[in-house]
Amino acid sequence: MSLTIKTGDPRNPAVIKLLDQSHSLMNRLFPTDGCHYLKLNELCVPEITFLIVYDAQQIIGCGALLNKTTYGEVKSMFVDPASRGKGAGDLLIKQLVNCARDANLSMLRLETGDKLAAAIKLYEKHNFSRRGPFGAYTSHPDSTFMERPL
Repeated sequence: MSLTIKTGDPRNPAVIKLLDQSHSLMNRLFPTDGCHYLKLNELCVPEITFLIVYDAQQIIGCGALLNKTTYGEVKSMFVDPASRGKGAGDLLIKQLVNCARDANLSMLRLETGDKLAAAIKLYEKHNFSRRGPFGAYTSHPDSTFMERPL
């Protein structure tokens, strides 16, 4: 098993399938006002670096860095449930950190759902710590906000 990661197009049909799985999960777990995922067209802008993880030729995960000029925001992190445990999440975080550093950003931030314990554990493993809302976010009972200095 050899995972690779590359920048790619969120409009790839296999990526759209992953994003649909992610959005369906969010919609099942959280109320509408607690879902902060980006729509496909919002992922196709110059401020986004979109990453795709492959296991051989199969797309198994994705993640995005939204360059907010003074910090980067992690968006659209998702790994196919059947492929979890292979290290795709670790690979995504490491590459998102590299992309943020390459863009001269000093901080990575994110919002995730409080019910996503595995995601929170992954972010904590990669030195993210909890913080309050940032940017346009407001406090929400289902949201966990995190950041990591670079």
